[in-house]
Amino acid sequence: QVQLVESGGGLVQAGGSLRLSCAASGLTFSSYTMGWFRRAPGKERVFVAAIAWTGESTYYADSVKGRFTISRDNAKTTVYLPMNSLKPEDTAVYYCAAGRAMWGHAAQTLTGYGYWGQGTQVTVSS
Repeated sequence: QVQLVESGGGLVQAGGSLRLSCAASGLTFSSYTMGWFRRAPGKERVFVAAIAWTGESTYYADSVKGRFTISRDNAKTTVYLPMNSLKPEDTAVYYCAAGRAMWGHAAQTLTGYGYWGQGTQVTVSS
């Protein structure tokens, strides 16, 4: 049974930092592209960042480039998302996702991923 468990969310002031983690189990982690998505209040879930199963390639949404950095530790089967210079518009539920051996456009879409975590709330106050 595949499980993705996010942690690290919370309340932070604008300009602050948080680091999200997603611990994966029940899958061959090193074969999966890992992604982060978020859903702001009243909005659809959207792409934030992705990292290929090799760890050598990444994608970022324009809104987070230069502030967020996705990384993975295949030995710990965990993907990370340090978030710096947080803005109130970053407030959302953040979801971790896993998609087997895919990249390109698919890695930036909801349908590219077959497994999802339950999400962790990030709230940025102004």
